[in-house]
Amino acid sequence: MQDVQYTVPGLGREESVDSIEALDKRLVSLIDMALTLKHIHWNVVGPNFIAVHEMLDPQADGIREMVDQTAERIAALGGTPIGTPGAVTEKRSWDDYKLGRALVYDHLAELDRVYTGVIADHRAAREELADIDPVSEDMIIEHLRLLEHYQWFVRAHLQNASGGLEHRTTN
Repeated sequence: MQDVQYTVPGLGREESVDSIEALDKRLVSLIDMALTLKHIHWNVVGPNFIAVHEMLDPQADGIREMVDQTAERIAALGGTPIGTPGAVTEKRSWDDYKLGRALVYDHLAELDRVYTGVIADHRAAREELADIDPVSEDMIIEHLRLLEHYQWFVRAHLQNASGGLEHRTTN
């Protein structure tokens, strides 16, 4: 639990701490996602390489903007955003991205799974924030809009002629 000395006007200390804790989980997830996108960008090979390579940089940039917004919101609420590599690996609850140099299809199928997890966790955070901090909730909603848009780009590469996804996902 973070030691909060102050918070934004109209938000109590307990609500601020709860918001910070929800946002801290999202911060870790987004930092990990930005690094994963760059890793894929550097290691994707095969058919459609250039299209995927060039698609990933704007996504990484967008995720890094979300990282900054999330960290700054934590600070505005009186918390301390911690984005060091050690903190990220200590706080995350998922395994590291497993693929190194791999074909476009393999990376995109795995990236789709990563997006699915991040989006599901963002939706849970949005629900958690709904009653305590509508400003943070609004930020998470905007992040969701972009995350779902980025996932749509990834899934467009994985669709078959009927519009279904070629790999198994939970959604």
